[in-house]
Amino acid sequence: MQRRHFVIAGLAFCVAPAFAQTAPKPGPKDLCPVCGMIVSKYPNWIAIVVWKDGHAHFFDGSKDMFKFLHDLPKYAPNHRKEDIAGIHVTDFYNLERMDARKALYVIGSDVLGPMGHELVPLASQADADDFLKDHKGKRILAFDRVTPEITATLDSGKF
Repeated sequence: MQRRHFVIAGLAFCVAPAFAQTAPKPGPKDLCPVCGMIVSKYPNWIAIVVWKDGHAHFFDGSKDMFKFLHDLPKYAPNHRKEDIAGIHVTDFYNLERMDARKALYVIGSDVLGPMGHELVPLASQADADDFLKDHKGKRILAFDRVTPEITATLDSGKF
């Protein structure tokens, strides 16, 4: 009997961290706080900011997610960067959610997202290099290299 409790406790310990790292899914009425589009219509482009209290903001692409993160007072005045629990993007090739801070982003490609020119998230350097070559991309950026100026250039179509 005691062994059974140990196994159940062990399973709970193993499952809890995996569950905590799983990104939530947007509902059919969740709107991007930057552009107002319905996010669930664009599952291949979803980006998510999850807060420590469990609340999430959903985006129809990485570009809007970065705009949001760069100007929290405008888009989420009651939130602070210190309260972010996770940031997720959808990898272009395998369509799986991944940690946005670990992704690489290609800009200036011939692939457009729901809001036009986009920061295309990729899971590895090899994928980013292939995508850049195959889709006429201009640059590969790490998460911390994406600036408000870069998102503005994407909106203007100048890279």
